[in-house]
Amino acid sequence: MNKVPVTVEGHAMLQAELKRLKSEDRPNVIKAIAEARAHGDLKENAEYHAAKEQQGFIEGRIKEIEGKLSNLQVIDVTAIDAKGKIVFGSTVELIDVASGAEIVYKIVGEDEADIKSGKISYTSPIARALIGKNEGDEVMFSAPGGDKEYEVVEVRYE
Repeated sequence: MNKVPVTVEGHAMLQAELKRLKSEDRPNVIKAIAEARAHGDLKENAEYHAAKEQQGFIEGRIKEIEGKLSNLQVIDVTAIDAKGKIVFGSTVELIDVASGAEIVYKIVGEDEADIKSGKISYTSPIARALIGKNEGDEVMFSAPGGDKEYEVVEVRYE
């Protein structure tokens, strides 16, 4: 199975979520199940069924995160000498050639992607077009709203 790239921050985020699920959420739902069970008839006990459903969700998420963590390749962009090229983990400042608008994106793993905070997945069309480019290069790619053209203003490794 291929390793999935993730930034140092994304790896830490997954580990923190796993720790919270195991140390806080799991014990809380176990306590809620015990309390609901103490109320008697389980067939018509909505609290019991809701707690069991929540437990299933938590256990599923724990397994999912553990699976992801075992298959990750953590990439620390600050330790890579990319010689000014855009690589996974780079922060890229762009100018939209059509509108002149400045845009900043960080290329991250799929689980970390959040367009509202400027984090784009390395599998997105714009990231695929940007990877390997240098400052001053112009990049064209197909977006859902039509073709876009950007100029690379700055590449940072932070």
